[in-house]
Amino acid sequence: MTKLGSICVYCGSSERVASRFLDAGYALGRRIGAAGVHLVYGGGGIGLMRRVAEGVAAEGGPITGIIPRHLQAREGAGASFGETVVVESMHERKRLMAECSDGFAVMPGGYGTLDEMFEIVTWRQLGLHRKPVVLVDLDGYWSPLVAMLDRMVEEGFVQPDARQLIQTVTGIEAVLPALEQALSPDAALDGELV
Repeated sequence: MTKLGSICVYCGSSERVASRFLDAGYALGRRIGAAGVHLVYGGGGIGLMRRVAEGVAAEGGPITGIIPRHLQAREGAGASFGETVVVESMHERKRLMAECSDGFAVMPGGYGTLDEMFEIVTWRQLGLHRKPVVLVDLDGYWSPLVAMLDRMVEEGFVQPDARQLIQTVTGIEAVLPALEQALSPDAALDGELV
């Protein structure tokens, strides 16, 4: 029985990416759905967001999409993929996604994906939660970022223990096991996220 009840997947919303990334998103969704883990995602109906949700839906898994009202038209809210929660701001979206999730997987993406990852890692560093974060480095996509994170430690801007708050895996098959292994029994929030 899995300890991971829900997973938040941060990922790109662009349709202009290589098919291997879209296919990996779908495959990750299938694994999430087959494991009976609840998907929490940005609620969009485009890019990797859509493909992850489609994969979970194909396995009959539970899905909650959280999307700000102003992005509904732009991102094509994926109402057909489980429950869609419409919020008023990006801040509310990120807070609710964090509160509803037991762990976080960061797939390839752009500025928004980086923003979500760094915010959730910062919240963990500040003790606002103890939930694991896994960076999915498909085909070396995140390798320059991983090198930068290590450089930040080398230069003294990030403490070595804080660097461990982001675990890196290179394939989707490692995502759920890595989150399971990192999930502590007391992974609940210490308090309300800001």
